[in-house]
Amino acid sequence: MPQVVSGELAIDRKGRMRIPFTDLAVRPPEERLGDFEESFLPLTPEEARLAAERCIHCPDPAPCFEACPANNDIPSAMWLIEEGDFIGAAEVYRMTSSLPEICGRVCPHEALCQGSCVRNKRGEPVLTGALEAFVTDYQRQHATVDVPVGASTGKNVAVVGSGPSGLSVAEQLVQAGHAVTVFEAAPSPGGLLVYGIPNFKLSKQVVSARIDDLRRAGVTFTTSTRIGKDMTIDQLLQGGFDAVYVGVGSGVDATMDVPGADLPGLYKATDFLVQANVDLALLPHDRRFRPEVGKRVAVIGGGDTASDCLRSALRMGAEEVTCLYRRTEAEMPGGKKDRELARQEGAKYRFLTQPIRYIAGPDGKVSAVECLQCELGEPDDSGRRRPVPIEGSNFTVLADTVILALGYWPDPMIGETTPNLETKKWGLIVAEPETGATSRPGVYAGGDAVTGPDLVVTAMRAGRRAAAAIQEYLSAG
Repeated sequence: MPQVVSGELAIDRKGRMRIPFTDLAVRPPEERLGDFEESFLPLTPEEARLAAERCIHCPDPAPCFEACPANNDIPSAMWLIEEGDFIGAAEVYRMTSSLPEICGRVCPHEALCQGSCVRNKRGEPVLTGALEAFVTDYQRQHATVDVPVGASTGKNVAVVGSGPSGLSVAEQLVQAGHAVTVFEAAPSPGGLLVYGIPNFKLSKQVVSARIDDLRRAGVTFTTSTRIGKDMTIDQLLQGGFDAVYVGVGSGVDATMDVPGADLPGLYKATDFLVQANVDLALLPHDRRFRPEVGKRVAVIGGGDTASDCLRSALRMGAEEVTCLYRRTEAEMPGGKKDRELARQEGAKYRFLTQPIRYIAGPDGKVSAVECLQCELGEPDDSGRRRPVPIEGSNFTVLADTVILALGYWPDPMIGETTPNLETKKWGLIVAEPETGATSRPGVYAGGDAVTGPDLVVTAMRAGRRAAAAIQEYLSAG
């Protein structure tokens, strides 16, 4: 570790401020459009060390540390990286994060650690996200990544859902010596990480490697089993499990009730993304085919999922892909970097646009979207200005494929099949924020099933917090 002088690092901050910024290298758009491989090129060791040297090591608590939902010790990791101790830096991340190789890729760093970097005041921030991905990849390539296993406690825990929240619970509880079985409705574990995020943002190999870590540690994965349908929470508790964690996410696509919503050629975002970019062998038998994509594609919505759909449609051969969003770009919830990549690849955006009807062509399939022009009114409950349609401003956008990326609702099945499990609006499970404890003793919940759609890192954090509470519950039992 660096020398400490008067409570601060003995470093030349002015000298570090003069180190030039080098952005991440990205594959050319024409190359990216030819496959679903990751868009950004990995850092080299030399690039990583230079990028880390730009960190000026702010006095504790550093803004990047405070902005990270996992409270990763980013300054210490930066120091180790510039010293060339990449594996040591990876271990720093693994102390507070169960999925650092994934969060380093998919977190909206510009809104979290990188966005809080004080270097933003005079230029570009430290590339904290890319460096997190680099060191965890380096560790996997040059060393072993093992999940330590605690002495057996004889306790059994069921984890419902194998997305970021469920994987994090499993990773923590197996270290405490508990036997963990993860139940997943899909044919393969990974949840959102496999079935929701396209390969060009997160390689499936990265996810499968982390799942393999857990398998080697003794975690059992039971797939193609939907809790609430194939088996209930009560049956799990009566069948030998001492505690249950529910991390089923929020994966039911929101819909738009307008005329023509049942026309052929309309897709829900999840169905489209899953069938577009997931290995067909990992899909249910009745869905092992690619979606049909026409020449003109309209994607409705403004979040990260909308960007994923735009970019996936372009890779599947669409000639013209347009995002229709009812507010302006300033109100868009999705990441700016994803929109930049989408634009580079040919996607277009139409703002202040409210679809009101889908129009069928002579073949009975969707051929156009009728829209109204909008203007922004007063802020709504989300704090964003409300879009107000302008009467008589009707216009049409030609589209032979329409993808609805309007957001997600939780699946109410767990709440409906679990007596005395308290739920609230849209079927979200009521749980204590710090512990994940629900109204049912021994049943815990976290992630998007509790909060609604949120970040991978916040779901991961919820899983780790719940694991600590489950450990306390089992120890007292």
